[in-house]
Amino acid sequence: MRRLAALIPLAALLALVALFAGWSLHRNPQVIPTAMVGKPLPDLTLANLGGRGTSSLRAIAKGPALVNFYASWCAPCAIEAPALMALKAEGVRIIGVAYKDDPAAAQAFLKRLGDPYSATVQDADGGAGINFGLTGVPETYAIDARGVIRAKRAEPIDATDAQALVAAASG
Repeated sequence: MRRLAALIPLAALLALVALFAGWSLHRNPQVIPTAMVGKPLPDLTLANLGGRGTSSLRAIAKGPALVNFYASWCAPCAIEAPALMALKAEGVRIIGVAYKDDPAAAQAFLKRLGDPYSATVQDADGGAGINFGLTGVPETYAIDARGVIRAKRAEPIDATDAQALVAAASG
C-alpha cells in the first residue's frame, strides 16, 4: 500500500507532462495573434515625423491603406523597404509609424532606403504599438474603407504578402 502511495505523485507528474506535450503538438509556432483583425483602427493622435504637429491616425489612414510599423534600428524593416516602395509606385497608400525610434534616425532611414509613406507619425513611447497589439517591427496592417483592420502581417513583407494585404484592404 505504501508503495502505491509513493507512485501517485509520479503518475500525476507523468499525466501533466503528457497533457502539455499534447497541447504543444497542436500549437503552430508560426501563428501570430491577430486580435485587432476585424476591429476598428485605434483612435490615436500621434506626432508627425519631423515635428510638424500631430495627426489623427484614423484621419490619415482612411482606407483602403496599409499601416506599417518600422524602425531605423530594425534590420528586417530594411529588407521589406523595396516591397513597400513597389507598393507606393502602384499607388497604394501606406502610413508609416516610426516605432520607439529617434526621429532623426527614422528620417535618415527613409532618406537612405526611400520613403514609401504618404504620411509618417511617431510612436516614441510604444503606446500606439500597445493599442495595435504589436508583436515587433516590422508589422503591417491592412485598413479597409470603413477604417477596419482586415489583415496583419508580423514580419517583413515581400511582393506576394504586399498584394495579399492590398487585396484585404480593398475587399
